[in-house]
Amino acid sequence: MMETLKLNKEFRRAYGRGKTVSAPALVVYAIKNRAGVCRYGITTSKKVGNAVERSRCRRIIREALRTLDEPFRGNWDLVFVARGKTKYLKSTQVQQTMRAQLRKLGVLSAETGTQTK
Repeated sequence: MMETLKLNKEFRRAYGRGKTVSAPALVVYAIKNRAGVCRYGITTSKKVGNAVERSRCRRIIREALRTLDEPFRGNWDLVFVARGKTKYLKSTQVQQTMRAQLRKLGVLSAETGTQTK
């Protein structure tokens, strides 16, 4: 199971030195870590909407990550940033975007997880 990022310096490290991939629904920052386990953090700004909408975005992203059935290659710190479009999508749609972004970053292996689309 993955752990969560909790400290501001962990988020700032991913923002500053990590690789990034963006899409209309989600932005992903990824950086290798030495913690021995994959860790993730989810952020939503006030631009996304009110508290209810921001919480919904976090739940959608968390569920998309939870149901991601592919193994990670190595130890990574991942920061997922919700965007304005996230609140209108289902977790399965966010998961497709997330899978493509993580493959592009090299977090997931490109040849695994052949599912029907």
